[in-house]
Amino acid sequence: MKITLGYGKGAIEADIDEARIDAVLKLNDITFPESEAELIRSALKNPIGTGTIRDTFGPGQSVCIVTSDVTRPCPSYKMLPPLLEELHRAGVRTEDVFIVFALGAHRKHTQEEIEHLVGTDIVKRYRCIDMEPEDVVLVGTSSNGTPFEVFRPVAEASRRICLGNIEYHYFAGYSGGVKAIVPGVCSHKTIQANHTFMVEEKAATGNLNGNPVRDDLEELLGFLSVDMILNVVLAPDKTVLHATAGDCIKAHRAGCAYLDKLYRFPLDRGADIVVVSPGGYPKDLNIYQAQKALDNATYAVRPGGVIIWAAACQEGYGSAVFEQWLNEAGCPDDLIDRVRSKFQLGGHKAAAIAMTEKKADVYMVSELDDAVMANMFVTPCPDMETALKKAREKLGEAARIVVMPYGGSTLPDVARG
Repeated sequence: MKITLGYGKGAIEADIDEARIDAVLKLNDITFPESEAELIRSALKNPIGTGTIRDTFGPGQSVCIVTSDVTRPCPSYKMLPPLLEELHRAGVRTEDVFIVFALGAHRKHTQEEIEHLVGTDIVKRYRCIDMEPEDVVLVGTSSNGTPFEVFRPVAEASRRICLGNIEYHYFAGYSGGVKAIVPGVCSHKTIQANHTFMVEEKAATGNLNGNPVRDDLEELLGFLSVDMILNVVLAPDKTVLHATAGDCIKAHRAGCAYLDKLYRFPLDRGADIVVVSPGGYPKDLNIYQAQKALDNATYAVRPGGVIIWAAACQEGYGSAVFEQWLNEAGCPDDLIDRVRSKFQLGGHKAAAIAMTEKKADVYMVSELDDAVMANMFVTPCPDMETALKKAREKLGEAARIVVMPYGGSTLPDVARG
């Protein structure tokens, strides 16, 4: 059976004996919308937990729209036109609207990337800016001690709207909602303080119940209002399947529930071998981003099994601190001990990879140099055929296999099987 996996801006194939496959975790059956734009407009006209845009926004207000950066698949260019149309119908002037890209700890955009994200027409008509991590203002401190230092233009706007796409997040539970603000437009100090809680047991993929990371970041709403969110759930081909708008928590939770219907998969048992891809560009742009798929695969593999991780990672590590931690570690345990004793943003990703490696061996097919992969304590493989052969040699020809072509989006759930 040939399995196609997204890989960079192209694809690679894995040839697997169908009799050995327990599951291929793809999108559950759904009906694709006739019009993505109408779906988004409908969400804006029927918000959850808030009034409509015309009820909330009006003339003379400065409106900040926070949206995702180039490492995220959020289709800002599809979401912004209906949103801007509603804002202008409410009397908000074009010159009073500005768009901020939520970089978090990521690099700045090129002008070409900004135009790709929102479209050339919007770039011409509206002020579009990257978040500046040094130009921040303290708006409050959480009960856990996280200082919320927010990009000044965002904090000083009359109104704030957060855009995003909802998918699984390996320690905040889900993306979307207030994550556009924290970590999106906050200082590194804020991000580091919040992400410290990733080592807690309930800071897990798909968990919102008592998740210390999510609880901490949502405390921001007590200090800085978000007047509306517009979040979407995407198909693997990036088609908008669902849109939710309204209150930052209520609308977000509705989107998370929809995501679970599509992408959460009960399994009867952990697999011997898990074949996983983040789904291609931009989710495998670098190791830092591709790690999310690896983390989701951890929920599908049995202890002592093998994960085959196919991710192009053409931009390399994706974080200087992440690279430094890996360079300074002698084994995976060094990384886990280090993040527990002193959390550092960037290093946390290295520790997350190490935690996966404590459960299973990781074989990697990538554009990375073999030395870089070895530096992560993964086994380099030149192609899928070699990786599968090595995994079968380790675990036997009868090894059971789970395939995750969209590993950054799908969540295996063995406990529910």
